[in-house]
Amino acid sequence: MADSTRSSTVVDASPGDVLDIIADLEAYPEWAKEIRQVEILTEDGDGWPDTASFSLDAGPIQDTYTLDYTWDVAEDGQGVASWTLVEATMLKAMDGSYTLSATADGGTEVVYELTVDLKVPMLGMLKRKAEKVIVDTALRDLKKRAEA
Repeated sequence: MADSTRSSTVVDASPGDVLDIIADLEAYPEWAKEIRQVEILTEDGDGWPDTASFSLDAGPIQDTYTLDYTWDVAEDGQGVASWTLVEATMLKAMDGSYTLSATADGGTEVVYELTVDLKVPMLGMLKRKAEKVIVDTALRDLKKRAEA
């Protein structure tokens, strides 16, 4: 089983506002620099994305892939938005989650966990570095967008 990379940040926005940004998958190319394109393929009955296709360019990892989403979140936005890889060319895992928790001052702690594994051989060091870049960049850019 592949190791995961986990990091967190505190965002000066409510969990509901942060969740709205996370759930707006088609806007990812505007703020998540590695994501080039997103297409929602299916939605659940409440309008949450169920499956989506992504084009990724994260240095050594470039692929087009499909993710299946689970939205285990409360009405106030707290909870877990998670995804698993359905299909890809280069990736054999791109599984992760955002866990959102309200802070005492009205902000949100965001914990991002990601597991990336590739079908092609790549040094573990390069794979972990790419994973860390994806996680750190996503958290930084999410924080920037939520606080704008």
